[in-house]
Amino acid sequence: MTVRELIVLGTASQVPTRQRNHNGYLLRWDGEGFLFDPGDGSQRQLLRSGAAASDITRLCITHFHGDHCLGVPGIVQRLSLDRVPHTVHAHFPKSGAHFFERLRYASAFYDAADISEEPVERDGLQAEGRFGRLEAFALDHGIDSFGYRLVEPDGHRMLPEKLDEHGIRGPQVRVLQQEGELGGVRLEDVSEPRKGQRFAFVMDTRLCDNVYELADNADMLVIESTYLARDTKLAGDHGHLTAQQAARVARDCRVRKLVLTHFSQRYDDPAEFHAEAAAEFDGEIVIAKDLDRVPVPKRATGR
Repeated sequence: MTVRELIVLGTASQVPTRQRNHNGYLLRWDGEGFLFDPGDGSQRQLLRSGAAASDITRLCITHFHGDHCLGVPGIVQRLSLDRVPHTVHAHFPKSGAHFFERLRYASAFYDAADISEEPVERDGLQAEGRFGRLEAFALDHGIDSFGYRLVEPDGHRMLPEKLDEHGIRGPQVRVLQQEGELGGVRLEDVSEPRKGQRFAFVMDTRLCDNVYELADNADMLVIESTYLARDTKLAGDHGHLTAQQAARVARDCRVRKLVLTHFSQRYDDPAEFHAEAAAEFDGEIVIAKDLDRVPVPKRATGR
């Protein structure tokens, strides 16, 4: 069975609180595990969540402020300790390669993990695989910062009644999917178009064109909402978004599920973020909490 869900390891911005760890987000996407922005304490949060280091196949860092990367040493060393057998691909802004080097080798340990460093230099495609396309786009935060987008290619949904009608079963189905035709039966004769899913991850940034580029038609948008609208000027001064701005992005980009996170410690009531977002966006809203498991929405008909 395939699983597509976001495991929230931490939701605090800059300063952790008693309820909120520093950032950390593990996206389980079928057989892949994308770990985004592991802040301090992420290794322990991973354990508490029930996930394992072996679930991680890609490490994606938006930028090198501490609350988004100080968990890298623990994660890297845990990958080695657990003898994770597969390659883990690491994506991060190229301008911060020296920071990644320091984090990766922050202390003495037996380095047994296969980590492939794949720095992000420019907007666009960063990797392709069975999961689809991993893309990155530059954000506006004062230091180099990139948001990430996972784009699944469009495909086909097989129709059992049509397969039965043409006597196609078992291994023949895979042959038809791969070849596009089998014994005069075309793939489109026994299937219907299936729109690929999209996941977007937007951390520290002011509003800019690439926020909208990343969020466009996302099934799930995970986005920072450090401030509330009453502190909009403060948000802009520090290169952040408000819950209101994030919700307007979701509305304008036809997002299906909006996940707000990266909250300033100045606010005590998470309900304020939900109320502010709901005034702008009528889709599903999640105010992320540490150790939440947030499912990616099921495919929408006609998307």
